[in-house]
Amino acid sequence: MDYTPYSKIKYYAECAPLVEGLGYKLVDLKIVPAKTVTKISAIITGTDPAQNIGVNDCAKVHRVLLTRLEALLGTEETTMELTSPGIEHNLKNAAEFSVFTGREVRVWDKTVNDWVSGIIKTADDKSVVLVKDGTENKIAFENIAKAKFTYNK
Repeated sequence: MDYTPYSKIKYYAECAPLVEGLGYKLVDLKIVPAKTVTKISAIITGTDPAQNIGVNDCAKVHRVLLTRLEALLGTEETTMELTSPGIEHNLKNAAEFSVFTGREVRVWDKTVNDWVSGIIKTADDKSVVLVKDGTENKIAFENIAKAKFTYNK
């Protein structure tokens, strides 16, 4: 799994503090210019791993974030989709592990050819530490093929 620092994501540094000021975390931000309109997609989560994000939360952040991005982009010709990660979110960027500290995830560890699950204790730019039943398991991002939230029905 690749690690792309949030500092390398265009406009993330300008938008993340704004989202955090509203009580949320910015998980992902994508800006895709097209011929007539710029498409923006963003994902937010709560500061507490148990916090559920609803439509009202998304609407509150959408209003503020869209205004900021239109000012940064210098255009109002935009569309924006803002969502929560969802209960079965796939982590695409290894940097997301630090955002989701405290959440239960499962990762496909290429060294054991199986899923390894646990609660994210810590993460840096090289690896993540998962805790399950009191046991810590440090997994290097280069050994992770896939990662997703663990969904308990």
